[in-house]
Amino acid sequence: MDTRRDFIKKSSILGLAGAVQPATAINLLQNRQQIQPKTHWADGSRLVVSVSMQFEAGGQPDNAESPFPQNMQKGFIDLPGATWFAYGYKEGIPRMLDNWDKLGIKVTSHMVGTAVLKNPQLAKEIVQRGHEAAAHGMNWATEYTMSYEEEKRFIKDGVNAIKKVTGFDAIGYNANWLRRGENTLKILQELGFVYHIDDLSRDEPFIIKVSGKDFAVVPYTLRCNDIMLIEGKNFSADQFVNQIKMEFDQLYVESEYRRRQMSISFHDRIGGSPQMVKAASDIIKYIKQQPGVAFKRKDEIARMALEDKTTIRE
Repeated sequence: MDTRRDFIKKSSILGLAGAVQPATAINLLQNRQQIQPKTHWADGSRLVVSVSMQFEAGGQPDNAESPFPQNMQKGFIDLPGATWFAYGYKEGIPRMLDNWDKLGIKVTSHMVGTAVLKNPQLAKEIVQRGHEAAAHGMNWATEYTMSYEEEKRFIKDGVNAIKKVTGFDAIGYNANWLRRGENTLKILQELGFVYHIDDLSRDEPFIIKVSGKDFAVVPYTLRCNDIMLIEGKNFSADQFVNQIKMEFDQLYVESEYRRRQMSISFHDRIGGSPQMVKAASDIIKYIKQQPGVAFKRKDEIARMALEDKTTIRE
């Protein structure tokens, strides 16, 4: 259906018929429509939004980085720090799951294998509510220093933990802090993965060749990421909301002329706090006011990109 702005554009061009030949006016209209297409996504969406929900809490090592001073003496455990992580699976993810249901969206949950094994019922619930389970390694180990076989076993163990607990076949991957190794993509291709997210280079999905086969990249975000803004830069919840809204506004304008994807990321112990769940609700309600916006899981985006012949290839 044409918008009021489209109607005005057409009326203005067709109004030239008294000054130019009808065929010329029609050609002008067709050329204008070619310059400003209404969608660049195969499903007709104007802009696609992808929300990540990191399921990491419970899988962290002892004395993992937390809001507390990193000054624990050797041989002692940071007990209050451990409770900060526990909040993620006790309160954070359950609260976020209820919020996604209220908002009517589905998200991608990047799951650490040991976190899944520690909280199997919660991992099951994520999948049962219709969200994607994506792999996030077996634990928080540094992946890029591993040998080929070590890394392959590390990734496979994480996938197997997700499959065992939830029944979901993970086809998407996220390395710890995005720091994959030189062998990671080849291993992912061998293990049957379809996409990875450890790339910040574009605001739309693209396709690369891995071992001679197509492999999708569904870009991640640091600009719209609670661990970077709330914990890293000490943003308040309202500053976070404002930044995400500004990002959306610009991408929505650009989406009139090119394919655009917006990514937003929440972590269990951060994005699951009451103020941040309220922030997420405000953001998503704001985004939903604009026509043509679709919220999609990352596996859906990857498959759509691979099936579309117009997707960027690198």
